[in-house]
Amino acid sequence: MDQPTVGILHPGTMGAAVAACASANAAEVLWCEAGRSTASAERAAQFGLTRVATLAELLDRSDIVISLCPPAAAEDLAHDVARHRFTGVYVDANAINPARAQRIAALLAPDATVVDGGVVGSPPVGGKAPTLYLSGPGNATARIETLFTGTAVRTAVLGTGIGKASALKLAYASFQKTSRVLVALAVGMAREHGVDQELIEVASRRADSYLSEPQYIAKTAARAWRWGPELEEAADTLAAAGLPPEMLRAAASTLARWNDAKDDSELTLTDALDQLARP
Repeated sequence: MDQPTVGILHPGTMGAAVAACASANAAEVLWCEAGRSTASAERAAQFGLTRVATLAELLDRSDIVISLCPPAAAEDLAHDVARHRFTGVYVDANAINPARAQRIAALLAPDATVVDGGVVGSPPVGGKAPTLYLSGPGNATARIETLFTGTAVRTAVLGTGIGKASALKLAYASFQKTSRVLVALAVGMAREHGVDQELIEVASRRADSYLSEPQYIAKTAARAWRWGPELEEAADTLAAAGLPPEMLRAAASTLARWNDAKDDSELTLTDALDQLARP
């Protein structure tokens, strides 16, 4: 089969790096500049992606489209794609709940073939190798596996049911991200009473304790604008299964206190804890 043309919606930190991996087995990887920030344009240039002016042009030229955007925007973006009657393979790799993934698949059918996706791990740069979990029609998931063969993005197919990949992603994210929020609260509480270093010392005696990594609190704060909506999606998934969602909603509410720290790579642990203590 000829190499496909791939479109990425949109080249964020994860999306641009994933798209760059796809370029190894694609004829071209396109991104749409309409409505994108200067930072997006810089990332796209850094990873060698081809700029197009409009979403319509990207969809007309692409055989495969990968959607990687903030969870809240995933469905609106799919509506935009549906209006253009895209007929290729649409990979929704966003951190959304299974019901939302199924709505998107129904929205794009029968024109497009939808694959449900979920990325677990860090962006594929600097030796990192995330896994893109896939579920959907077998011929379509096979094409995505081929697209990332030999790259830093590993793939794993979970079956044909739309929603499986999203469920796995959110199940993992709900534990990982809520655990980081609990670390921030525990360290913040200990700091208020002058025993934060003692807390970290206690935790360091135990293997694999997030509490022994307080430096990660600042990274959590910088990512809170993305993590909070993911946890809301996970909470919706719990509620749909008859499980209590309150813990994840509380974690999302806690993360919202850091919304002003969006992508702040200079944030210190002290700054992050100070922001957390301010309503």
